[in-house]
Amino acid sequence: MKRIPIPHLHARARTVVVAVAAACGLLLTTAAPVQADEREGNLVDSIVKFANAPNSTAGANDWSCQPTAERPTPVILVPGTFFNHGATFVKTAPRLKNAGYCVFALNYGFNRNSLGRLSGLAPASTSVQQLSDFVDRVRTETGAAKVDLVGWSQGGMLPIAYIKQHGGADKVAHYVGWATSANGTTASGLGTLIRSIGSLGFGDVALDALDVQGVRDQLVGSDFIKSLQATPLPAGPKYTSIYSKYDEVVTPYKNSRLPAPATNIRIQDHCAFDFTGHIGLYLDDPTLQLTMNALADGPSNFKPRCHRFGAPFL
Repeated sequence: MKRIPIPHLHARARTVVVAVAAACGLLLTTAAPVQADEREGNLVDSIVKFANAPNSTAGANDWSCQPTAERPTPVILVPGTFFNHGATFVKTAPRLKNAGYCVFALNYGFNRNSLGRLSGLAPASTSVQQLSDFVDRVRTETGAAKVDLVGWSQGGMLPIAYIKQHGGADKVAHYVGWATSANGTTASGLGTLIRSIGSLGFGDVALDALDVQGVRDQLVGSDFIKSLQATPLPAGPKYTSIYSKYDEVVTPYKNSRLPAPATNIRIQDHCAFDFTGHIGLYLDDPTLQLTMNALADGPSNFKPRCHRFGAPFL
């Protein structure tokens, strides 16, 4: 059979073919799924998550996440006593994820009375070791040399213990504490915490029926707090402590201040009409804005927008 040569395309025809191919490529590109931002939760979401999904936080614990050049340090979120990360970080984890961070969160200090929901009941020494193990896992899975730690209340105290006494200074880039109990609290503060939990709808806590060594370890004068205060704050991490003058859980509220080289921020010095107390901080937008600024090494004179405050006086 005689081979019939295929003529070269006319220049105009070639132009049409290229244009069609480009258009198809554009359609394929625009048709690719775009990852939607994680929705930031509110108090109702927090209450629902507390009961139904204590180990699930939107935007957190994607173990396939790899840090980027812009966000090289994974962020680990640590909840407070009687709470869990599902309830606590409904607002924080999505915002961090949407900003490009790899975000992780853990529950800790569970014992037989925790009902799978109440962090921080076990001895603080046990909880610090759990945090240390979690940091190592995050570093291994992501390949990151260091992590950032953001913690609330006892969740702010444990990272300080980890950094001071468990070799964490070389593994932490940024520390941000919200109403940290690193300097202890009085017993009256403990009573306020229990009443506040009930008033927000999380249910009543019968303290006498619980094994709560992790709570006692946070009291002023406890062996754990005395040991922690006797250990200097090591250089290396960048420390930020954010607290409220209306805090009636960590009492006196100035106990949330950390020594140099830490930056201490009283939220009312930026937003005078932000009446949030201890519990309200985890949903307080100025607190979250200041946290994001600290993690990003933002300006020291950063001023948060004063809106979307946490629950007042709680």
